[in-house]
Amino acid sequence: MLILNTTIVMLLIDILSKFDGNSSIIYVVFNHIGNFMLFLMSPVLPSLWVVYVHYLVFRDEKRTKKLFYPLCGINIINAITLILSQFFGWFYYIDSENVYHRGPYFLIPIFITVILIFASLAIILSNYKKMNKNCWLSLILCTLPTFISIIFQVRFHGVSLILNSVVLPLLALLLTIQNHNIYTDYLTGVNNRKKLDSYLKERINLCNKEKSFSAILIDINNFKEINDNYGHKMGDDALETAAKLLKSCIRESDFIARYGGDEFCVVLDVSNKKDLEALVCRINKCLEEYNKCGAHLYKLEFSMGYAVYDYKTHKCVEEFLHQIDMLMYENKRAYKNKLKEICT
Repeated sequence: MLILNTTIVMLLIDILSKFDGNSSIIYVVFNHIGNFMLFLMSPVLPSLWVVYVHYLVFRDEKRTKKLFYPLCGINIINAITLILSQFFGWFYYIDSENVYHRGPYFLIPIFITVILIFASLAIILSNYKKMNKNCWLSLILCTLPTFISIIFQVRFHGVSLILNSVVLPLLALLLTIQNHNIYTDYLTGVNNRKKLDSYLKERINLCNKEKSFSAILIDINNFKEINDNYGHKMGDDALETAAKLLKSCIRESDFIARYGGDEFCVVLDVSNKKDLEALVCRINKCLEEYNKCGAHLYKLEFSMGYAVYDYKTHKCVEEFLHQIDMLMYENKRAYKNKLKEICT
C-alpha cells in the first residue's frame, strides 16, 4: 500500500509541474514546487519497489532491513545534488517565463531509477523458483511498462508517462498478490484448505472415464511430541520441512495444500493406483534420506491415506476427503501398532 500511496502522491505532485509558460505568481510557485518534488521523490518509488520485491522473494524482515542504509544513501545523495541543482541547473532549470528546461545532467535521476529497477529485476529473475508463478509473472510485467515509458520520456521532451505507466500494472500486481495471500498458508507457503476445497471441486467436475486424478492425505507422526519436546518453533520448522519435502517429490503441475494442523493434501494428475503407489514410495524414500542426514533433532515420519478418484461414485469433495482420511488413519494405526511391537 505504501508504494501505491507514494505513486498517488507523485501523480498529484506531477500536476503541479504542468504550468509551463503561465507567468502568474501562483503558477510559478506550483511549477517550482512540482518539479523539485518530482526530482526529489524520483528514487523513492523504485527504492520502495526494491524493498517490496526483496521481502516478497525472501520473506526475511532482517535481511530486507539491510537494504535500508544503501537505499537511504542513494536518496540523500539525490536530495543534496537536487538542492545544488537549484543554483547550477544541473538537473533542470525554470526560466523567467516559467518554462521548464532540462539541465546537462537530467539523465542522472533517470539512471538511478533504471539501476534500482534492474536491481529488483535481478532479484526476481534469480529467485524465480522460490516464488508463486503468477506473482513472479506479475512482478516481471510490472517493470516492463516502466522501462518503455522511461525510454519515451527521455526521447520526447514534455511527455510525462512514467508515473502513469506504473499505476495499472501496480494495481494488477496488488490484486494478484492479494488473491495469492487469500489462498496461501502463511507458514508453509503452500495452498490452504480453502484453495484445496475449490481445487478438488474443479477436478471432480472435470473428471471423466478417460481422465481422473488422485489425492494423498498426509499426517506428520508424533508432531505433538516434537512441539512438546523441542518447542513450537521447532514444530513450525517441522511443518515447513514437510512442505518442502513433499514439493520436492511431486511435479510443478501437481497441487499441494496444508489441510489443517499437521496434515497436508497432495492432488495429482495420476489416474491409476500403480503410479500413485510409486509416488507414495518416492515420498517415503525422501523421508528416509532426510532422516539419515540427521540435520534436525527430530525424526520426520508420515502416515498417508491415498486413492484414485472413481468418477463412477460421483463423490463430492467432502466424501472423497473422508475416504482418504479414513485410509490415512488406518495407516496411522498400523504405524502405532508397529511401534508397540518394537517396544515390547
